[in-house]
Amino acid sequence: MISLQHFFTNPNPNPNPYSSLFYSSTFNPPIIPLASKTLKPYTKPYSPATTVKAILQYNRKPQLAGETPRAVVITSGKGGVGKTTTTANIGLSLARLGFSVVAIDADVGLRNLDLLLGLENRVNYTVVEVLNGDCRLDQALVRDKRWSNFELLCISKPRSKLPIGFGGKALTWLVEALKARDTGVPDFILIDCPAGIDAGFITAITPANEAVLVTTPDITSLRDADRVTGLLECDGIRDIKMIVNRVRTDMIKGEDMMSVLDVQEMLGLPLLGVIPEDTEVIRSTNRGYPLVLNKPPALAGLAFEQAAWRLVEQDSMEAVMVEEQPKKRGFFSFFGG
Repeated sequence: MISLQHFFTNPNPNPNPYSSLFYSSTFNPPIIPLASKTLKPYTKPYSPATTVKAILQYNRKPQLAGETPRAVVITSGKGGVGKTTTTANIGLSLARLGFSVVAIDADVGLRNLDLLLGLENRVNYTVVEVLNGDCRLDQALVRDKRWSNFELLCISKPRSKLPIGFGGKALTWLVEALKARDTGVPDFILIDCPAGIDAGFITAITPANEAVLVTTPDITSLRDADRVTGLLECDGIRDIKMIVNRVRTDMIKGEDMMSVLDVQEMLGLPLLGVIPEDTEVIRSTNRGYPLVLNKPPALAGLAFEQAAWRLVEQDSMEAVMVEEQPKKRGFFSFFGG
């Protein structure tokens, strides 16, 4: 009587990044003779190096590149493409990765960053009070209760007017004051830029040394993004990366929307992330609960987390081509219809 030894193989090479914690990548299943037949090991090809790399990617903290603190402006030119949503989700993703973040809402008349973060009831002082000497800078910073290494700073209250002398120099002084803090110097200073290319835009980009350009795959947004890219380069900002928001693969396959490759070819910028269209974005916005904090995570939230990882390491991604579906041909197509 021949006794069979039970052995375990991994039928799915990489179902999740933690799979090889339970399956050894160097384990070779034994070949057990049974009469004249031989049990062959599972021969589905897979690369052990890929599995190990995935585990290291998920288990390690990203390496912070560049000189800190890094002042990053998030802009687009066109309104409604997702600048504030990107600022909130990338900011909290950076905080979850262990970096200290200060997010500045530079939109004077139409601030919304506090709403997306659920901090609208805790904003008592703003930059205007700091400049007037009514409070200290640390009193104007609103610390998030969920992640203590994330702070919000608003330029002004919704119905207040800015001083006449407020501009790029004042915002630069503010950023330098954040860098010179005795304790709690941030690793990242994210500036949520207002829409348009007027004085508010010039003020927001003045203290920044790198930029994240948010766009959507439509021609109006791309034309504004191309114009903003030129203005950023004229201001001396050379490190510009792009996030393509609200991407729908079904429309790309149907040739109703430009692909990410088309967008990258038109703008010529390195790609930081691709955010798919997700209805969960509207729900999280109305609740004041950022998308990256959802459990289970939404698809768009995972895309924001990956974009934040690349931002830390000053990395970029490569766009892939989505195969276009052939258009359906009707009966009259035979006659050229």
